[in-house]
Amino acid sequence: MCGIVAYLGEKEAYPILIEGLKRLEYRGYDSSGVALLDGDLAIYKKKGKVKELENHVASLDPNLKSTIGMAHTRWATHGKPDDLNAHPHKSGNGRLAIIHNGIIENYNTLKKALESRGHTFESETDTEVLIHLIEEVQEQKKLPLAEAVRLALNQVVGAYAIVVMDKNHPDQLVGAKLSSPLVFGIADDEYFLASDATPIIKYTNKVIYLEDGEVISLNKNGDYDIRNLANKRQDHEVLEIDLQMDEIEKGGYPHYMLKEIYQQPVTVAESMRGRVNASEGWAVLGGMSEHINRIAKSDRIILTACGTSWVAAMIAEYLFEDLARIPTEVEYASEFRYRNPIIRENDFIVALSQSGETADTLAAIKHAKSKGALIYGLVNVVGSSIARETHCGSYIHAGPEIGVASTKAFTSQLTVLTLMALYLGHHKGLIPENYFRKLLAELESIPNKIAKILKKDDQIKYIAGEIRNASNALYLGRGYNFPVALEGALKLKEISYIHAEGYPAAEMKHGPIALIDMYMPVIVLATNKSAYEKIFSNIQEVKARKGIVIAIVTEGDTMIKEVADFIIEIPETEEPLTPLLSVIPLQLLAYHIAVMRGCHVDQPRNLAKSVTVE
Repeated sequence: MCGIVAYLGEKEAYPILIEGLKRLEYRGYDSSGVALLDGDLAIYKKKGKVKELENHVASLDPNLKSTIGMAHTRWATHGKPDDLNAHPHKSGNGRLAIIHNGIIENYNTLKKALESRGHTFESETDTEVLIHLIEEVQEQKKLPLAEAVRLALNQVVGAYAIVVMDKNHPDQLVGAKLSSPLVFGIADDEYFLASDATPIIKYTNKVIYLEDGEVISLNKNGDYDIRNLANKRQDHEVLEIDLQMDEIEKGGYPHYMLKEIYQQPVTVAESMRGRVNASEGWAVLGGMSEHINRIAKSDRIILTACGTSWVAAMIAEYLFEDLARIPTEVEYASEFRYRNPIIRENDFIVALSQSGETADTLAAIKHAKSKGALIYGLVNVVGSSIARETHCGSYIHAGPEIGVASTKAFTSQLTVLTLMALYLGHHKGLIPENYFRKLLAELESIPNKIAKILKKDDQIKYIAGEIRNASNALYLGRGYNFPVALEGALKLKEISYIHAEGYPAAEMKHGPIALIDMYMPVIVLATNKSAYEKIFSNIQEVKARKGIVIAIVTEGDTMIKEVADFIIEIPETEEPLTPLLSVIPLQLLAYHIAVMRGCHVDQPRNLAKSVTVE
């Protein structure tokens, strides 16, 4: 949530900043703004989309020749989304400007103290309080901007990624971070600061990921300086990121989400590349290898995550207990540290996050780490905070996921989690060799089977048209497919705004059955060989109450075809791998319903791609 991009160099800053904001739109936002220095400090900001900011700036016909500037997309926390609360914010003397991603938790205490000393505020935001604090420190102590920022931040409690400009020094930008991402991009004769690499990859692939509690000062003469809050200089290796422009373009698709659904045959294959070989009979993950003996002796596995990553963790609970026979628990990261959990040194903690920046998940792993547990990170973004905070881990290699509703990251997470369970179970000698090789061969075939399901898109689109006007939907599954039902319901809620719930199929009779009538679509995941008859009975119970049944079945199924209103066939596979296939029709179903309802598929209302504040 919130997006930051800043530029210092020889080019005109405004076009770079506006393009950068558009690259950051996927993060979720409700207003945007830009600040430029060209003799004076000019700030333009507007509620709504970046396009509205562009129109606003164009209507004023300003002189935008500045070569230094910063821009922001805001996701409202303190104060309603409007022009006044949009970023950037100015200091009381009009000299400084700031953009901010995060939450200043002690802003009210700071605000009251500043007001008692004569400061007045125009907005409702915590961010304006911060720039007034920096202003006061700078004026009282006659300090350079970077030093004033550093000292002011020592009084702050909360999370932040900030960029600050001073109109008296139009050749300098100052940034800082704590628990919110900030990337420093380095090109020839120009510097960038951004929330992630997407706004800057067009210009450079050389970056430094700032660490918590660091302040960076960029100067037009080519110097930069990074210090921690104790004023100690910090050295960083300059990294080269592997990201191509075509990866963050729509590539001819109407929406990023559809592109990312169709990328899954490739992304699932990428997530297992070099990690599995069925013909030779091995599966291995480099992140686990060094610690495999300790992991194998774990008393318990705890998976912690939020949103779709939490659903992937739910499936992993089945995988780890089934294949590796280690007791496994799944925790909402947002609740984990607040309920005083029992964590022991012999626990294995797996943290899942597409962005690697999810604030709740970061807090959960820091808490678990303090108790001596081994922490494993499963993330998509190289160099992200979770990747750096954990003892070990694996990247899922899904590539940039721009659509807010996760699709390809989910299946890539599942693929790596499956490999983890297979590697661990085989290392412990718990999986018979012939079954192990069969699972490996089936896993290698999953990309082709996903591609086969995607060819049913027109059929799924037709079904979507038949239920697009529903107000509620119910998703049912058993075993490995129960969490897939949760994911299907989540996708429908996220992007179409239809209320939907996922349930274990057997729990239907314990409440949800009261909701079923002729207007209620019930999506049933019916591929389980182990509970086929029971699922068939569940479908009959729905039909007895005139519910509309959409069944996901294995190719060649004849029984369910006779009773369901619609069926979508998927290729047969081994039961532990079915979620990788059964989720694909649910993604497409949600996508087409959302499009038909006129919803903003890639940027659903009120949602952010990466939740970097609590």
